[in-house]
Amino acid sequence: MAMLKILDEKCRTCTPLTPLECISSCKTWKLKNELRRLHETIENPDFMKDLMNTLKNDTRLHILMTIAKGHYSARKLQQELRRTGHSYSQITTVKECLHPLMEVGLALEAQDQYYATTFGKRLTKLIESSPNIVSLLPSQSECYEETVLKALLSGPKTFEDLNGFVSRNIVPRVLRRLETLGLVETPRERAYIFFFRSKRDPAKEKLSSVRSKVYNGIPDEGISVPKLVEKTGFTVRAIYKCLRRLRGKKLVFTRKKPKTYWLTAEGEKLALLLDALYYLVEETLFSSEQVFKGSENIAPKVSSLSGTRYLTVPSKLILAAE
Repeated sequence: MAMLKILDEKCRTCTPLTPLECISSCKTWKLKNELRRLHETIENPDFMKDLMNTLKNDTRLHILMTIAKGHYSARKLQQELRRTGHSYSQITTVKECLHPLMEVGLALEAQDQYYATTFGKRLTKLIESSPNIVSLLPSQSECYEETVLKALLSGPKTFEDLNGFVSRNIVPRVLRRLETLGLVETPRERAYIFFFRSKRDPAKEKLSSVRSKVYNGIPDEGISVPKLVEKTGFTVRAIYKCLRRLRGKKLVFTRKKPKTYWLTAEGEKLALLLDALYYLVEETLFSSEQVFKGSENIAPKVSSLSGTRYLTVPSKLILAAE
């Protein structure tokens, strides 16, 4: 917001000799013009899905990283791709790589030169430390995996919890895919029944050494039978027999503990990147809204022989020359 105020102030105090000078040479004008173009693009309900599917392509990412450093022609970009082992024609480079980047506001073209927008450059800085991590996700998808990863960033979630973010019919498939990619994990054991110690004093009951060991092996957070077998070394049959006796003495009770899913270290890294991307989009949308709404009020002063006059700039950037 502070940056926008500075830009507005520059526009109001600027005195170009001609309107053409304002439009062709002013960096402030170009930045605000980019934001106006982005406004309509980002307002599309499918923008985040389109953006993510565009980024989940190593070749496009490489081109975006390249044009973020300067202006490139299609031929130079073709040569750059050849150095990385991609034999693309200029037509394919433009159609399959540059056009998708331009459609989501990451790149622009002027006089057959392609360059990254301010939005594209900021996004590049976010992902430059891990440019390949986005390609872990399935391309041309509905971005359900991204939604689940962002949801898990706030903490472990049960299957039911995730139903609030993605359709119940889709959750199992999404979780299996994320587990296969090593981004999400869950307890390997399939036991959902956990045993807990009650508040009853065990000293009031006479326990055998086996039952006492089983009882003492139950932690405060509860434990499943498979884990209790590993901890005590007793057989499953012996464990169940002891637990039945302990429950009879009201020293132990059971509770169903739903299966939870949480992010792996790699999953958390990707989820944080996604969160930063979403924040960047929200911030850019807010800035573009401010510029779009205030575009009709921007009136830079234009010097003339008859005195100072004002150039009104309409929201659709239609230029009227006298």
